[in-house]
Amino acid sequence: MKTADFSYDLPSELIAQSPSERRDHSRMMVINRATGELLHRKFYDLPCFLRAGDCLVLNNSRVIPARLLGHRIHGGVAEILLLGDLGGDRWDCLVKPGKNLKVGARVFFGGGKLTGEIERVGENGERVVRFTYDGMWNELLNELGAMPLPHYIRAMPVDAERYQTVYADPPGSAAAPTAGLHFTPELLDGLRKQGIRTAEVTLHVGLGTFLPVKAEEITSHRMHTERYEIGGEAATLINRTRQEGGRVVAVGTTSCRTLESAAGKDGLVREGGGETDIFITPGYTFRAVDALITNYHLPRSTLLMLVSAFYSREGILAAYREAVRERYRFYSFGDAMLIL
Repeated sequence: MKTADFSYDLPSELIAQSPSERRDHSRMMVINRATGELLHRKFYDLPCFLRAGDCLVLNNSRVIPARLLGHRIHGGVAEILLLGDLGGDRWDCLVKPGKNLKVGARVFFGGGKLTGEIERVGENGERVVRFTYDGMWNELLNELGAMPLPHYIRAMPVDAERYQTVYADPPGSAAAPTAGLHFTPELLDGLRKQGIRTAEVTLHVGLGTFLPVKAEEITSHRMHTERYEIGGEAATLINRTRQEGGRVVAVGTTSCRTLESAAGKDGLVREGGGETDIFITPGYTFRAVDALITNYHLPRSTLLMLVSAFYSREGILAAYREAVRERYRFYSFGDAMLIL
């Protein structure tokens, strides 16, 4: 299957530049995989499509101020975007300008409070950067860093917390798990009162989110690794849900990838964590996910391929054409889709 098979036309004015006025007032397209029925609703209608015993799986990773602006040793502005913590003060990063940031190059931030040195250049242009500093890393990052935004969003909302989920906790992501941005505390409380369970997992969104699929054949694309963690309580709840006949509803492609990475052939999700480079494309057999909440994804992206695997390529592209006709809002701050 070719990468070009996952293209579609999108008017630029449908790329959402800001979140909806209220999180749960975004629109939601509902797709029934068994019948092909397609409905147009609001996100606050979600309780109508879930039932007692279902379990929502939420990615609780928090976006860090991962965008660092500094200067090279011989002058000139440089930018480093933190994408994955490798330990030992070393990070996977994207950098600008790439041609001037080769192995051994150093970048200074905050008048020298923080220094980054390029240790290695990856095959896709990413860098491994080793940082040196005095003091506490998190405090320095909060002082010197800025919230990263996807290239298609021109400005951060006045309230930067709108680029965090209401349940965000452990810091580590370079981008928000955007399907979760539609939830409010009130909506979550109402769902729990309805008998719907919630389980939190962690996947720190990293390099794979930012790199387009350049290969002509999708099988030639290599995913980068991202770190995930599933606690014992969450694993037990997720497994009990399926054993009791409930549905596991992944909130976002990151939760979906976490569950599928941790599931055995028996469909049971294992407690623990590690790194995953799982690449889900049409033909994949899902082991742990019964329903999916997701936003609208970029053409030719791995995320569009994942949702196509969950439904079908033809069905998803038809739904995207319908979303364009109905003037849905696309991408990170855009509207939602529920696939049952």
